[in-house]
Amino acid sequence: MAEPKSNLTPEMLVPRLGDALVRGGHISEADLQKALAFQQEQMAQQKTYLLGQALIDLKLIDRQTLDSAVTEQIIQLRSALQAANRNLEVRVQERTAELQQALQRLSELSQMKANFVANVSHELRTPLTHVKGYIELLVTESLGPLTEEQRHALAVSQKSAGKLESMIEDLIMFSLASRGELSMKQGSIDIERIGNLSVKSAAQKAEARGVEVHAVTDSKLPFVQADPEKIAWAFNQLLDNAVKFTPSGGHVVLSLKNEGVNLVMVSVTDTGIGIPADRLQEIFEPFHQLDDSSTRRVGGTGLGLSLVRQIVEAHGSLLDVQSLEGKGTTFKFPLLAVTKEK
Repeated sequence: MAEPKSNLTPEMLVPRLGDALVRGGHISEADLQKALAFQQEQMAQQKTYLLGQALIDLKLIDRQTLDSAVTEQIIQLRSALQAANRNLEVRVQERTAELQQALQRLSELSQMKANFVANVSHELRTPLTHVKGYIELLVTESLGPLTEEQRHALAVSQKSAGKLESMIEDLIMFSLASRGELSMKQGSIDIERIGNLSVKSAAQKAEARGVEVHAVTDSKLPFVQADPEKIAWAFNQLLDNAVKFTPSGGHVVLSLKNEGVNLVMVSVTDTGIGIPADRLQEIFEPFHQLDDSSTRRVGGTGLGLSLVRQIVEAHGSLLDVQSLEGKGTTFKFPLLAVTKEK
């Protein structure tokens, strides 16, 4: 026996039609149960057999009444859907407004933080200048002769004052960058010279840690378009960071390579502890340290890499980082070359 062809009917859009017909007084509960039983019998023999058809076949309702009831249910469902959509739109608008307010507040707090950092940093500068000046007078024995122990104590104090000054300068630069006030004075610069000076500057600290630092540059390296002070600062930060996280016996390399005809690729590679893959982006968060425990071995404000990225991006470039945990890390970015060669 061939199965009857299934037809799409409006009844398919109406859930719990039987309950609606009972509530509307079109059929009784007993009629509904009878029709449901009959529907089950018919469905055992063919694929599709709707409740409405069972009611009609059993002469418990006529087609016109059934169609009217189905239409009424569809209208009610449509109205309910429209009301739900309107409520959803209102809720979306409310949440959007709340999010905009939260973002505005976050922006205000960020601005307040930048202003606070800037003000505090500038206020620290003046007393630190006095401290450094008097330490210098003591070291040069302008205020009287020193014992060997006093010289050692002043050397430690002088070194600590230098570190503090560097931290204050980082905070000031961060506050300027946060407010979009980081000035750039780009020109045609000798990037190899700046690279060699940065390596020389990092060598003393590296030697004390038992780490080798050197530069690798291509021959006939072109000049690049950059701010010499900001790029030198970025080089120093990347090298200092590399030395800081490289154990004794490791090495750090500053590489300057020709990349095509218009770019010089800058990279700083170390054989240090590396960075977990799922935490690579965290290293660029201001005031953030991957090791934030009270016993962490490496100090710092957590601003260095954040500022390096901002400086690199201010040059129209992108800072890329590649790392293998336990193997080392490479930071690299391209700089635009100029036609003049050394």
